[in-house]
Amino acid sequence: MAWNDIHRASGPPMVGRHAEREAVGRLLDAVRDGLSAVLVLTGEAGIGKTRLLEYAAQGAAELHVIRLMPVETEAGLGFSALHRLLRPFLNRTDRLPGPQRAALDTALGLVSGPPADRYLVGLATLTLLSDVAAEQPLLLLVDDAHWLDRESAEALAFTARRLHADSLGVIVALRDGPADNGLFEALSVHRVTGLPEAEAKALLSFAARRVDTAVAERIVAGTGGNPLALLELTDALAAEQLAGIAPLPDPLPAGRLLEGHFRRLVHAMPPETTTLLLLLAAVPAGDTATMWRAAGRLGLSARAVQPAIAAGILGRDTPPAFRHPLIRSALYAGARPEELRRAHAALAAACDPVRDADRRAWHRAEAAEGVDDAVADDLAAASERARSRGGHSQQALFLSRAAAFTKTRDTRAERLLDAAQAHLMSGDPSAAQTALDLAAADIRGPVTGARELRIRATVQMFRIDVADVPAMLMDAVTRLGAQDPGLSWELLCEALHAVLVAHDCTQGTSPAEVAAAAVDARQHTAQASMDGRDLLMEALARRVAGGYEHGAPALRAALDGLRRGGAIGDANSPFAMMLAVACDDLWEVRAGRDLTDRLAAAERGTGALYALGMTLLVQARHDLLDGRFREAEVRYAEFDDIAADTGFPGGGDVNRLHLFALTGQEKELRSAVRRAAEMRSLGHGALHLLAQHALALFELGRGRYRQALRHARTVFEKDPPGCGSLVLSLLVEAGVRTGDRVGAREALARLEERAPLAATPWALGSLALGRALTADGDDAEKLYQESLDLLDQSLLALEQARARLLFGEWLRRRKRRWDARTQLRAAYESFDAFGALPYAERARLELLATGARARRRSEETRFDLTPRERQVASMAAAGLTNTEIATRLFVTASTVEFHLSRVFRKLGITSRKRIPRAIGEQGPATEG
Repeated sequence: MAWNDIHRASGPPMVGRHAEREAVGRLLDAVRDGLSAVLVLTGEAGIGKTRLLEYAAQGAAELHVIRLMPVETEAGLGFSALHRLLRPFLNRTDRLPGPQRAALDTALGLVSGPPADRYLVGLATLTLLSDVAAEQPLLLLVDDAHWLDRESAEALAFTARRLHADSLGVIVALRDGPADNGLFEALSVHRVTGLPEAEAKALLSFAARRVDTAVAERIVAGTGGNPLALLELTDALAAEQLAGIAPLPDPLPAGRLLEGHFRRLVHAMPPETTTLLLLLAAVPAGDTATMWRAAGRLGLSARAVQPAIAAGILGRDTPPAFRHPLIRSALYAGARPEELRRAHAALAAACDPVRDADRRAWHRAEAAEGVDDAVADDLAAASERARSRGGHSQQALFLSRAAAFTKTRDTRAERLLDAAQAHLMSGDPSAAQTALDLAAADIRGPVTGARELRIRATVQMFRIDVADVPAMLMDAVTRLGAQDPGLSWELLCEALHAVLVAHDCTQGTSPAEVAAAAVDARQHTAQASMDGRDLLMEALARRVAGGYEHGAPALRAALDGLRRGGAIGDANSPFAMMLAVACDDLWEVRAGRDLTDRLAAAERGTGALYALGMTLLVQARHDLLDGRFREAEVRYAEFDDIAADTGFPGGGDVNRLHLFALTGQEKELRSAVRRAAEMRSLGHGALHLLAQHALALFELGRGRYRQALRHARTVFEKDPPGCGSLVLSLLVEAGVRTGDRVGAREALARLEERAPLAATPWALGSLALGRALTADGDDAEKLYQESLDLLDQSLLALEQARARLLFGEWLRRRKRRWDARTQLRAAYESFDAFGALPYAERARLELLATGARARRRSEETRFDLTPRERQVASMAAAGLTNTEIATRLFVTASTVEFHLSRVFRKLGITSRKRIPRAIGEQGPATEG
């Protein structure tokens, strides 16, 4: 239930809780100051979380207070809690950006449409609540959050993580335990524990019955200072026990006594009151209309509520509500099965078959016994409605219940597989695994078997455990045979993706076997798709199966087709990672940047956060190549935010390997390399080789050529698509510097084979550089100059600076100091501006050896900007409005305003039009 007035606390005053009160006070002060704050209170039942929410509400008289109380019986109904929360504000949805409004309207069942993206729903929730808070600071109190349906929990957690300067405070209370608490664990969490002895005794002094001092000490110790247990036990224990005449139970079972006490209170009521209370426990808080209709069907009178109010089971509020959430859960858990079935049957009959079809189906299921195909069909229909709203966890729950009532084995298996797929869509691989295990006994037929294997493989990928995935998908293709060529191709694309991730860690099959099967499938498909994604996957398959000579032309054709406007894949696929492999393999930077920019724009527009996260990592790689290290860090930081939002386990510093290598952060680099080695045990062979490539880059910057040779040689021998090509010029350099001419010639030979096939400026520039490193006499100078001319044609400032460094070193060794200084100074100034400290130091020492001095840059204020401030400033410099920036970054316009105010102060400017020059970028600026 949500309400807009302050819920007044009843009972004794709050005792103690000084730390918690201070935390609440700080949160309220922040909201009053126009900022945002979030506090998550965790603890056992009865520990005082609800009382703290009441305390917060009492201290927020000038704020707009909203309270949400989800209930256990609605935990499976997707978006149900969110709908109750936002219902008073749905008249404001016309202010939302189009995609957000469409997603929210669909999720809440207000309109029909494609399934809502859950992150767009979260962003719509954030925008809507922020709009409300703009008129009056807002405090949202969520009690018993462990009973939130998953979709609502995700939307609220997303909102809480994205708050910054929105005059909006959120306090969430939930019990200890797994459930979906992980959605909130990245926020500010405070565990509420029992009261200290002195404060617990002080609370007991407010009890209605006198408690002996020695007994009070026993009760305090036995309850662990749980406030609700302290007070309720004074009612549950006999007078002789409280006086110390009769012994107390030993040990003191506080939890069981509390539940038993509440149940005894209920069972002492007249039968019609007990039934009415059970109906109230089985409906959402505040939905008394349905409860009263069901009560009417059972012949219950409105007067039946009075004994429960008199006994303190219900409060005196209107509509009636349980005095404490524990009473509701104790009542429902303690009811006999036949009582529950009778109550749910009445509630099902009271539900409108059109407006409340989902709740009706759920109540019918709770009232049913044994196999019942009619109930199963109702649940399956409800699951389809949930899917259409994007409520995937609700869809999975309905399907799992439907399977339990389904008689036919094949239908039961299909429903469980659908449930497993829905669990994956909601981000719950453990639940998907359970559904798959339940389905296993009923799996019959090749198509169903292939589908089961595909979902199991997806579970493995979700857990970033990749090694066995290609073999699982190949097994699925074998089972499927020729029955569904389209599905077989999809399975092979997924297997190829897994192979490119696993590389030499693939188990049960080989990369070449998977790739050959994919090539064969395309050749034997009568109407092979010309979709850009399919063409790229076919080209990658040819590269892995037939080598560079066969793969490069196909990769070039696929990239050209994509640049001409070919489809770039669905928003849920990690297409950017496949693009990165293809572009790196061809030394193709411009196409990679253009296509990932397109991808990012599409993914931001649709709220496809998982896919956007992958694209950001590739864009960061392009930034590094062009010497834009701070822009790369902005993208890494946004990826980490998205990983937290989506629950993706692949975040963290392991993605910053090359940034650490280039900036000389050795400790961080070594730590990230160790993490990559750990992930190799899960099948991430390509990541391990990327780590070796980063180490080679780092050691070359330090001038530790023998170590660089070792790391580069590892990549060279494994030759993964992508970095297997990029490592070649590094290996030539390391080989020449260590005197390993044979190794240098081997790397150069491979470079000479591949660069002409790639035929990109980067490829040909790398070839010219490799030839220059191994050349004798005057030919080297021409080759160095050729390399610089070619590299200047692409966004490769880092590679240009490296080529100048190598050219300058060669000139110095030839005693041409003046010429060397020109190249070395340019290299030094570039590396220094980028922040490539190892390479800047190497260039500085070479420059000193020519007799020149390196001029150090003075630090500029723009480098004081945080990654988020830098990102906002860059978008403002490009001419985007605050609303447009907010939409792209999945934050609110007020948060953008806050960041821009800090940007103005740090840069010493007062107008948006001055931002481009201040941060070293060009672009239109909007007067601000």
